[in-house]
Order: sequence, then structure tokens, then C-alpha cells
Amino acid sequence: MRRAPSLACDCHIHVFGPYARYPLDPARKYTPPEATLDSYLEVAQALGTGRVVLVQPSVYGTDNRCQRDAIARLGQRARGVAVVDASVTDGELGALDAAGFVGARINLMRAGDLESMETIAAKVKPFGWHLQLHAPGEKLAGLAERLLKLPTDFVIDHIGRLDARAGVGQPGFRALERLADSGRCWIKLSGAYRVDLDGPPWRKAGDLARELVRRNSERLVWGTDWPHPDVAEMPDDRRLLDALFDCVPDESTRNRVLVDNPARLYRF
Repeated sequence: MRRAPSLACDCHIHVFGPYARYPLDPARKYTPPEATLDSYLEVAQALGTGRVVLVQPSVYGTDNRCQRDAIARLGQRARGVAVVDASVTDGELGALDAAGFVGARINLMRAGDLESMETIAAKVKPFGWHLQLHAPGEKLAGLAERLLKLPTDFVIDHIGRLDARAGVGQPGFRALERLADSGRCWIKLSGAYRVDLDGPPWRKAGDLARELVRRNSERLVWGTDWPHPDVAEMPDDRRLLDALFDCVPDESTRNRVLVDNPARLYRF
């Protein structure tokens, strides 16, 4: 297995629990097993990643304490992406900002409210945050114009949650390319197993990733999506990193995706 450079960032993980201290949202759509920060640190040690972004999962709603406390433990090697609603106050955002959060996530795969997207973007803009969108791939083309009008930069999760079998010619992928070309959009080369159900080494997802790298490597970041919530078959994080190396064989470009781009986006 190949190892990441020391300042590489795993840009998409979640921490769950312990549930006695951080109870789940009663309105959640699924119940993941506990996955503590200590367990993740073993993964980071194996991969060689020195930085991490903790993303608020849908099962915690707008209660960001679990990710916040994990960031506090990690200090300057960690950043966060919160979930907030349209009623969030400047004071609440300021506290999250001081705790290391740099973005707000809208998850349309689970419980996100698309109607509040512009309101939330306007509220986080004064803090220099971005908006992160997790949406079904078939909605991406239809959302492109709205996303380009947002007052903030935005991040698209998991290669746009496209169906990798449809290849680079599908409308959603063309929209993804257009968004990346705008200079306002970042794309996560994460969740390969969510867009390519053929299993490792996820060659069809790799085809999408390689085309994105070829077109605009300066707008790409990578993440494991550990602990891979709500999937039937758990991927091996080491193979996910190997898949990135296969898609980005050039060391300089790979360092851009793993180190330089995350440093800019997440303000390390």
C-alpha cells in the first residue's frame, strides 16, 4: 500500500458517538454503529494523512457537538463542516467558526432543505465559509445555475453522486465539469464505492476522477468517507487511497489534491 504525504488531508470523515454522550437525532433515517475518533486515528496512521475534515452527518441533525469536540482534541490538524438551519444566528456561527468549522453542509440525500440553501449561504458568507452539497447525481444539472449564483464557494460531495456506469458523457458529469471550471466549485474525489457498485478498484469511478483531474486538478480534494455510513459492504480505506494514486499517478498533481488544495479550501 502507498502512503499519503505527511500533510495530506482526509477531507471527509464522520465521528459517531459515544452515544451516551452524543445521542443521535430521533428523526434520523438510519442508525450507524459507534465510530469514535480514536478508531479513526488508527486509520489516519495507516494512511499517513496528517490533516482531517470532520463533516457533520445527518443523524446528528444540527447538533454539531460530536464533531466539534473531536476537532478540539485534534487542534490545528482538523477542520469541520457543520449542519445549520436557516434560523442560525451570527453568534452561533461565530462560535462554530472559533471551534474550527469552515463550511455548512446541505444533505439532500437524507434530510436537507434545498429551499434554505441561499439563506444559509448568505449567513455563512461573512465568516468566509463555503457551502457543501450532498445531492443525488440526477439533480446536479438542474441545480447548476442556482449553485453558480450563491455568494460563497461550494463543494460537491462524492464525485457528484453520479452513476459511474453512465460515464463522462452524462449530463450530471458535464454539469460537474462546468461547475469546476467556474472557479467557485470544489469537488470531492470521495465515495467511489457510492458511485461505482462494481467494487474495488472502482474503475468506472476512476474514469470520472481521471477526467476531472485532467480538466482542473486545482479544484479537487480527496477523502475516505470513513466510517462509510449506511453502506452494505465496507470498503478498505487503504484501497481507497490506492485508487487515488491510480487516478493521479503524477506526484506533483497528487500533492496538489491531497495537500495544497485542502490547505486553501479548509484554511489550514
